[in-house]
Amino acid sequence: MLFSQGSRFGGHALYVKDGKLKYVYNWVGEFEQVIESDRPVPTGDCVLSASFEKEGDEMPAEGTLSLYIDDEKVGEGKVKTQPGKFSLAGEGLNVGKEGAEAVTDDYPGAYPWAFVGGTIRQATVDVAGEPWVDLEKEVIAAFARD
Repeated sequence: MLFSQGSRFGGHALYVKDGKLKYVYNWVGEFEQVIESDRPVPTGDCVLSASFEKEGDEMPAEGTLSLYIDDEKVGEGKVKTQPGKFSLAGEGLNVGKEGAEAVTDDYPGAYPWAFVGGTIRQATVDVAGEPWVDLEKEVIAAFARD
C-alpha cells in the first residue's frame, strides 16, 4: 500500500498489486471504484501518482481519476466522490502501510499491508488544483538549454 485515507466505511487508496498501479475509491462502504494501470510499474526510480479532475458542480462530485507513472498517463476512469470527510472513526492518512481498517480487501499481502519491493522516498498530497510539476526535471531541462 502506497497511500490511503479512510477505511472500509469510505476512503481511497493508491497501491501496487500484481505489478500494476491501482487506485480505489470506496464510496461510503457501498461500492468500490477501481482504476488500474494498463502496464506494469517499472523497476528503478519512478513517480507514481493519481490526479482527479472534477466535472460539474453537483454533489456528490464526479470526475475522472487518472493514474500516472512518471509523466505518462497509464490509466483512467470515472469516479464518484462522497460528500463530507473520511475518518469518522479516527482513521487518518497513511503512507507505506495501512493504519487500521482497510479501505479495500484488494490490497496484496496481509495486515498492515505494508508496501514491499521498493522504497517510498517521498509522498505528496496536493489539493491546490494545479497539475504536479517535477521541479528537479524542469531545472535540469533549463540548464541543458544554456
